[in-house]
Amino acid sequence: MHSSLYIPAGSAAQPYTVHVTPESAGWSESSLQVLQLDGTSVDLHTGVTEVMILPLAGGGSVTCAGETFELSPRASVFDGPADMVYLGIDQAYTLSGRGRIAICGARATRSLPNRRVAAADVSLELRGAGNCSRQVHNFGTADTFEADSLIACEVITPGGNWSSYPAHKHDELTPTQSELEEIYYFEFTAGPDSSRGFGYHRVYGTPERPIEVLEEVRTGDVVLVPHGYHGPSVAAPGYHMYYLNVMAGPDAERAWKIVDDPEHTWLRGTWDGQDVDPRLPLHAPRG
Repeated sequence: MHSSLYIPAGSAAQPYTVHVTPESAGWSESSLQVLQLDGTSVDLHTGVTEVMILPLAGGGSVTCAGETFELSPRASVFDGPADMVYLGIDQAYTLSGRGRIAICGARATRSLPNRRVAAADVSLELRGAGNCSRQVHNFGTADTFEADSLIACEVITPGGNWSSYPAHKHDELTPTQSELEEIYYFEFTAGPDSSRGFGYHRVYGTPERPIEVLEEVRTGDVVLVPHGYHGPSVAAPGYHMYYLNVMAGPDAERAWKIVDDPEHTWLRGTWDGQDVDPRLPLHAPRG
């Protein structure tokens, strides 16, 4: 039996393949839409939400306030970082393109300027070591891009590796933690016979705030993390895993501060004697 926090691929009405709003998620801040466009355009409005728009596969353009921002095409989420367009609150815009386009969102109060970040300028980070190695595209993280509330990034985990590990949480406002709602959107490479890639994602709570999620995930699936420790995200051997993280919270400070599950935090110390997985980076940045 699936958790209510698991949203299978194809649950949204066309042209959306994913349509998570604060209302549908049962929380207050974070949102994610993925549109499948076939050379068409859609007219949208940011309302009280700031957004970061990027192509997952394909490309397009964003027209807002008389200015057009290009989203250069990429073959897939495993083709290196993507262009990203940021739009602030209370703006009408037109999204045109061909392929899968993601709109990461968060409720915001400040109005910030519209901007485009080229794929070649996205910071590519390698985290962890050994079979806990992963690749992070920091296109919209708190320390790389200015926004009011929204935090977003892409993570690629080679087949057989563990990501978001050791499990961590960010669900309280403390000196060491941010209070952030989080969305995980997954995609996987296929096998040589077009077999479907897959992985597993875990969320669990504390005695004070219990939560229990263990889901097999495939391309297009979503897992919501309202609170609790989350991780690992495990990529099955033979299939590389991608996930798009979207985070936001009610805190005045826009920050990603986490605490590990104290039972497993010792694992970080073992990485000092290990090399990063030699398969990384899976793709060099484009540009």
